[in-house]
Amino acid sequence: MFNHILVVCTGNICRSPMAEALLRARLGRRVRQVASAGTGALVGFPADPLAVEVAAEHGLDLSAHRARQVALPLLSSADLILTLDQSHSDWLNRHYPQLRGRVHKLLRWCGNADVQDPYQRPRAAFVQAFTDIEAGVEDWLQRL
Repeated sequence: MFNHILVVCTGNICRSPMAEALLRARLGRRVRQVASAGTGALVGFPADPLAVEVAAEHGLDLSAHRARQVALPLLSSADLILTLDQSHSDWLNRHYPQLRGRVHKLLRWCGNADVQDPYQRPRAAFVQAFTDIEAGVEDWLQRL
C-alpha cells in the first residue's frame, strides 16, 4: 500500500499539478497524500492558466496550487515518485540515487512514453498532456 505519492515534472505548473489532482480525485481514500513538485520549479507560481482550464473541464480544481521545488525531505516521505518524462527520472536518480526503486514514469505501463511538456504551447498541447496523464493514471490505478 502506498501512503504518499509524489508527482514530478520540471516547473510544477503544468503537467504535475494536473497529474496530482487527477490521482487525488481517482484514488480518494486509497492513499493518504498525493503531492507534486518540480526539478526546476517556478516556486510559488500558480498552475498555468491553460492547465487550470483543462483540468476544470474534467472537474479538477487547480486554483490553490503553488509550485514547489523537489527537496530530499519531500522525496524521502514518498512511497512512489511518478515522473512525467525520462529527464525527470534521470535527474532524480542522478541527484538522489537512494530513491531508485521508488522512481517510475507515469506512462510506465503505456510504453514508458513521456508526457510532452505543454508549457508556452497552444491549448491543444495541454489537452494532449491531460489525455496522456489520464491514461497513465488509469494504468497505475490498476496496480495500486
